[in-house]
Amino acid sequence: QVQLVESGGGLVQTGGSLRVSCSISRLTVSLDLVGWFRQAPGKAREFVGAIPWRGDITYLADSVKGRFSVSRDFDDNTVFLQMNALKPEDTAVYYCAADRLYYGRYFDEMEYDYWGQGTQVTVSS
Repeated sequence: QVQLVESGGGLVQTGGSLRVSCSISRLTVSLDLVGWFRQAPGKAREFVGAIPWRGDITYLADSVKGRFSVSRDFDDNTVFLQMNALKPEDTAVYYCAADRLYYGRYFDEMEYDYWGQGTQVTVSS
């Protein structure tokens, strides 16, 4: 079973930066895509960004474009979410997810097969 573990969350002030990591282990299957989602208290989980396991294109939600970026390190099987210019509305639990076979809906949580446990990001005003 593929295992995803997020790390790097924490408390940061408005305008600050934070990088969260998603370490992927027990990789016994090939992956097509790794995505980031977030869930704020009382709200539905929403798409943040995604990156193909192979390829350079990345996908970002409109709400984070220009502030967040997604990258990966093949050597360590790790995917990163770099968050800059953070706002209080970015406060949420951030989850990474992995997709075995990409059907074209990178923004849909149903696209993904494996999920991490999440890491809390809190942005103070």
